[in-house]
Amino acid sequence: MQAGSEPFGTSSTADALDPLTSLFGAGPATILTGAGISTDSGIPDYRGAGSPPRTPMRIDQFLDDERYRQRFWAGARVGALHRQGIEPNAGHRAVAALEAAGLLNGVITQNVDGLHRRAGSRTVVELHGSGATVRCLPAGHRWQRAEVLAWFDVANPGFVERSADAEITSDGDADVADTAGTVVPVCPACGGMLRPDVVYFGEHVDPQVFAAAGDLIEHAHGLVVAGSSLAVNTGVRLVHRAERRGIPVAVINRGPTSIDGRGSVRVRIDGGTSETLSALAERLGV
Repeated sequence: MQAGSEPFGTSSTADALDPLTSLFGAGPATILTGAGISTDSGIPDYRGAGSPPRTPMRIDQFLDDERYRQRFWAGARVGALHRQGIEPNAGHRAVAALEAAGLLNGVITQNVDGLHRRAGSRTVVELHGSGATVRCLPAGHRWQRAEVLAWFDVANPGFVERSADAEITSDGDADVADTAGTVVPVCPACGGMLRPDVVYFGEHVDPQVFAAAGDLIEHAHGLVVAGSSLAVNTGVRLVHRAERRGIPVAVINRGPTSIDGRGSVRVRIDGGTSETLSALAERLGV
C-alpha cells in the first residue's frame, strides 16, 4: 500500500483476517500494545473513540507541587478498589497464546497495568515501567505499591470510604475531587519522596528498556500494533525501526493512528483488540 492510500480492511475485521494471518507466514512477529488492549478489562483509554479528554500528570508537576502528589496518592488508593476486579481480557490471553505457540517473539507494551504478565505472556518489555512498584527518589529503595497504599490508609483514616465512588481514570487510578489535607506517604527507610516506578509525561524511556524493545523487532518478521494511536514518540520510533528492516506492519485500533496511510502498513483494522486478536489466534490454530 502506498502512502496516502486508503487503509486496508477498516470496514470488517473478518475481511482483514487473511492478510493479518499472512503476516506470520515468514516467522514470529512482535506485538506493540497500548491502552486500547486494556479497555475491555475496565481501564479507560486516554485517546480512544468515545473517551473523554484526559490530561496525564507531568513529572514536573509531581515533583514540584505537593498538591499533585496528594492527587496522585489519593487517586492511586481509591483506584485500587476498582482494580480489585480488573483481570486480563481475551486480547491479553490471545497474545499470551500466540507467544506460547511461537508466533510472537514477545510483547512490547506502553501500559503499566501488568495485565500481559498476568495473562501468561513471558517476554514482556514494559516501555513505561510497572505501576506495581514504587521507589524513593533519594536512595532508590523499592516497595510494592500495595504496601505503600496500606501506609496511606494509616495516615489517612476514613479517606477511602469517603471517596470510594470516584471515577476510575486511564492510568487505572481514580479521579478524586477533594484531596486537600491528604497525607502523602514517604519512604520508611530514608523519609524521602516516593514515586511510582513508571515513565511520566516529560520523562524519557530508559535506554536499556528501549534497546530490549528494539531487539525484539530486530528478530521479528512483522510488527503488530494493537490498541495504540501511536501518539507517543517512543512507539513511532519502534515502527520506524520495523520500516528500516523492511518488515510488514499491521495496525489494530479503534480510531485513527499516527501511521495510517504509511506504505509499511500492510493491514489496517479499525476494530477492537479483544475480538480481533482472539479471531487471529483461532485462525492460526492456537
